[in-house]
Amino acid sequence: MFSICSPRPRHTAAPRVKKNGTSLPSSAANSTSRALGQFSCHTALAATKAAAASLDARAALSGEASGGWPLVWALSLAQLVAWGSIYYGFSLFVVPMEAELGWSRISLNGALSLGLLMSGLFAYPVGSWIDRHGGRALMTIGSLLGAGLLVLWSQVESPTVFYAIWIGLGLSMAATLYEPVFAVLTRSFSQTYRTKITALTLVGGFASTVFIPLTQLFIDRLGWRHALIALALCNAAICMPIHACLLRDRHDAHGNPAAGGPAREIAADALRRALRHPAFWGLAVCFTAYYSTFSALTFHIIPLLTERGFANATIIAAIAAIGPAQVAGRVVLLVLGRRVTTRPVGRIVVLAFPVSVLLLIVFPASIPALFAFAVVYGGANGIMISWVRKKP
Repeated sequence: MFSICSPRPRHTAAPRVKKNGTSLPSSAANSTSRALGQFSCHTALAATKAAAASLDARAALSGEASGGWPLVWALSLAQLVAWGSIYYGFSLFVVPMEAELGWSRISLNGALSLGLLMSGLFAYPVGSWIDRHGGRALMTIGSLLGAGLLVLWSQVESPTVFYAIWIGLGLSMAATLYEPVFAVLTRSFSQTYRTKITALTLVGGFASTVFIPLTQLFIDRLGWRHALIALALCNAAICMPIHACLLRDRHDAHGNPAAGGPAREIAADALRRALRHPAFWGLAVCFTAYYSTFSALTFHIIPLLTERGFANATIIAAIAAIGPAQVAGRVVLLVLGRRVTTRPVGRIVVLAFPVSVLLLIVFPASIPALFAFAVVYGGANGIMISWVRKKP
């Protein structure tokens, strides 16, 4: 085999070539032809490289990475599994762990609170890493870490180890849930990221609908320890390959991260200006209070309803209804689009949350009130998530 850049083998003596009436020896003719061939080949290769560089530059200018919608749907599946197996699954393990290990509910939920705190603390460095290096390695390691810690949780016997596990799961959540994947989509699809984020959250909204019944099924059939191993396998078999094989960290023509330099300076300047604005701190207090109470209710609702004597199937059905309600809220917001402004939507959503809780307080044993709670609670949260994250 010969390369297209290699001179062809000489089977016969090359003829003598005349130049300006002078006869050149065959060796000189061969050297000339080889030089011309190599020059043409190198010119072609240079042109090919220039064309590739031009395409890369054009892609960088457009702000759109390759992969498009197949990548978005794959990341949506990974989000559904990550949220369902780590975040929403916890409340189902409280009662069996309390019964077997004898730990108090306060100590169990304390580990979860520590994990959520660590997730929040890790959020900023995770975002900075994605801005500088992309999300592929970080999200792959986050999925691997989550799977490994779920396996370790299945063997836990000590509260100290359990708290350490949830510190690690906090890091895993910071590296794999909505915030990092939103950063990846914004970085990869700067022109169309809003549409892609909306599509991803529509799928992710079904995480509780899919995984609360599935996790309960694992617990009923396998026991809580083996159920955790099954959830770990879901992370390892679905989330990790998607992040490792489908994510591609974009770089410019010089091999530097696509979102470097001026873009990072613009983002840093915007953050500095926001930190000086009173409205930023007011919204920070509001969202912190909202999501603190939302998380508290999410993780306590199943033990609370169990104590009230609701049948297990009724509890699972009601909690599973929260997912479709979240998606419905996002669809309503998508349909209304720019016809609604921030203030009325914010007021409605913030008021809807205490209204949903009042339904549980006023009608403690009512099944219709329980499902009404799930619809109002889920719809308000779905709108809140989409509204906060889509607004420029």
